[in-house]
Amino acid sequence: QIRPNNVTFIGVLSACAHNGLVDDGRRYWSTMQEMGIKASMENYGCMVDLLCRSGLLDEAYSFVTSMPILPNSVIWRNLLVASKSSNRTDIVGLASKKLFELEPQNPENYVLLSNLYALNSQWDRVRYMRKKMKDNNVTVVAGCSSIEINGYLHKFVVSDGSHPEIKEIRVVLREIADRVLRSGHKPWTAAVLHDVGEEEKEIALCEHSERLAIAYGLLKTKAPHVIRVVKNLRFCPDCHEVAKIISKSYGREIIVRDRVRFHRFIGGSCSCNDFW
Repeated sequence: QIRPNNVTFIGVLSACAHNGLVDDGRRYWSTMQEMGIKASMENYGCMVDLLCRSGLLDEAYSFVTSMPILPNSVIWRNLLVASKSSNRTDIVGLASKKLFELEPQNPENYVLLSNLYALNSQWDRVRYMRKKMKDNNVTVVAGCSSIEINGYLHKFVVSDGSHPEIKEIRVVLREIADRVLRSGHKPWTAAVLHDVGEEEKEIALCEHSERLAIAYGLLKTKAPHVIRVVKNLRFCPDCHEVAKIISKSYGREIIVRDRVRFHRFIGGSCSCNDFW
């Protein structure tokens, strides 16, 4: 008889997390304990992911703080992402403190926390995070998105005007902006980490690297061709919402691989269920 091990439960718990099966996840976790299988960091991470994705922030927080092993940066980052739409300053404070202790030079942690502060228009804290990055000599890697068309790899950075077909791309971007506006979407301008006017922020959002790459995919391909984009950093929250709208409005399947996971957009929804 083949006995499951902790790796088996990583797959099972991960599947529960991605499908919102909270009760099943809890049951499998209990089964693992009953079988005497020692949980690995990855097993704990799957349970935290399950609880965070399901909006059970308090339970996730209790689970993390009661772990018999020290949580790693992935677990603290998951908790921080889950708390971004809450008012739980205690969780934000602890998670960010632990992240900076574990990874003081990781720029993603600074950007993630800056996004959280910007979401609540706490620009003084955003400026503090920038100062902290400068003091610690932390450099943010420039966001870059790539798409392959007819065997050639095309790379884009934010507000990239160097592409030979940039005029045509911007025509598509304007059409996308019109469709997004008609859909009722309000731009998430907090994704632009500058204390400037709303209009300037909306313009900046329209030319994020992932949006440029998707626009180029729309320009150069037709349905049912799948638009595939790779980004070196975490997906911009506003561009994520816009990608959902594009997939529905244009009837296109879009797959984006960012630093965190794969995102598959079909018919106005994403496979990540808006948690990444």
